[in-house]
Amino acid sequence: MDKLKKVLSGQDTEDRGGLSEVVEATSLSSGTRIKGFVACFAAGILCSLLGTFLLWVPRKGLYLFAVFYTFGNIASIGSTVFLMGPMKQLKRMFEPTRLIATILVLLCFALTLCSAFWWHNKGLALIFCILQSLALTWYSLSYIPFARDAVKKCFAVCLA
Repeated sequence: MDKLKKVLSGQDTEDRGGLSEVVEATSLSSGTRIKGFVACFAAGILCSLLGTFLLWVPRKGLYLFAVFYTFGNIASIGSTVFLMGPMKQLKRMFEPTRLIATILVLLCFALTLCSAFWWHNKGLALIFCILQSLALTWYSLSYIPFARDAVKKCFAVCLA
């Protein structure tokens, strides 16, 4: 109705680009966004748990663990795309306050998969999975105000 009013009043004289039409057509309702977030996050947790169970498979267990655990973490991070949208998520990931954390998380993801697929080194895959968990925790803390400062102070008190 608003569009009809704009056309009739002569305010809708400019031709909108194809990108704005695609964005409008693909926008999701808030309920759909939350359902997508929950589904993607649950799939990520399921993949991570499945990877943990596959750890005990003879010979290929550690490789399967590394792959499923990494894909589970990628799905968990990707689930927030449903809440914020892809561009806002990318902008927030690469803000100066979390740039290093984002690079470490992505690097750990890549190194875990490389150690499993190309280097065939089980020990290295396990080390990168542990580093992946630590980097992902540090990255997640960057979204909570003052959380990283609190963690730093806790470690400083514990080590002093």
